[in-house]
Amino acid sequence: MMLEKLGKHKIFKLILSVVILVLPLILSGFRNGNYLTLLVCFMLVYIVAVSGLDILFGYCGQISLGHAGFFAIGAYGSAILQTSTGLSPLLTSVLSSVAAMGVAAFIAFPAAKLKFHFLSLATVAFGEIIYSFISASPGGITGNFVGYFPKPMSIFGYKFDTFFKFYYFALVIVALALIIKYRIVKSKTGRALEAIRENTFAANGMGINVRKYKMIAFCASAFYVAFSGAIYGHLVGYISPGLFTFDQSVIFLTMVLFGGSGTIFGAVLGASAIQIMNELLRNLEQYYLLFYGIFLLIVILFMPNGLVRIKFKRRR
Repeated sequence: MMLEKLGKHKIFKLILSVVILVLPLILSGFRNGNYLTLLVCFMLVYIVAVSGLDILFGYCGQISLGHAGFFAIGAYGSAILQTSTGLSPLLTSVLSSVAAMGVAAFIAFPAAKLKFHFLSLATVAFGEIIYSFISASPGGITGNFVGYFPKPMSIFGYKFDTFFKFYYFALVIVALALIIKYRIVKSKTGRALEAIRENTFAANGMGINVRKYKMIAFCASAFYVAFSGAIYGHLVGYISPGLFTFDQSVIFLTMVLFGGSGTIFGAVLGASAIQIMNELLRNLEQYYLLFYGIFLLIVILFMPNGLVRIKFKRRR
């Protein structure tokens, strides 16, 4: 009787919630439980980053191939601030993300008038500038190619120094990120972003300040990606320029497209699926890029709207 009152959808959500909460305990039963938990932590970190990029690309229609730069600003900014000031890693993560927003505003103001392909080239240039800076920084403040060693994430002295502890922290961050994203896209700002995505000239004619809302989209996406970069650094405990290349920006965009752009849960599906696929293809060594390219081609041809929009026909 109780199950009938709940309904099938509510039962499914209840089971899913329980599984998510006890996932580390489930994974610990496997031989490589620690590794599997780390993989899930990576998924959660990437979900935050991809959710941010989706605000810019999926809702505002602005392409970026340089978001690895914001990922780097968050990671290095938080690590350097924490080392030099002794502040909580959570606070330095927020501060470095706010700094990334400032950089995004500086870039978005002149770039707001650029067309689709010119904008993508401008963001590529930004990503390369950041990569060059962290590779050969003045005085070696970033550690250059030697790398940097962020300390574990902590809140009020409690350290998330194991993958199992970090999982629950990241899960809360993902929930907050998705809730905030939902509030943004369902607000007046979200409607303005969608209008700009559909037709910039029409949006401008309706009185929407196109430059203002493009800057808002850039800043919001930069905060998300930078914060994910910050917690990524504190999770792994080591960052180097090789983690923040153009390839990383392409992976972010691929996750958005694969999951389904312009949706709340597309980022969840895209980040999770691509991360799993990357892990499965690592053993292919020299054939990795070949299979990766074939897989993406199949997705573009047969699932252009992403996983989240796949519709299954009912049998009669």
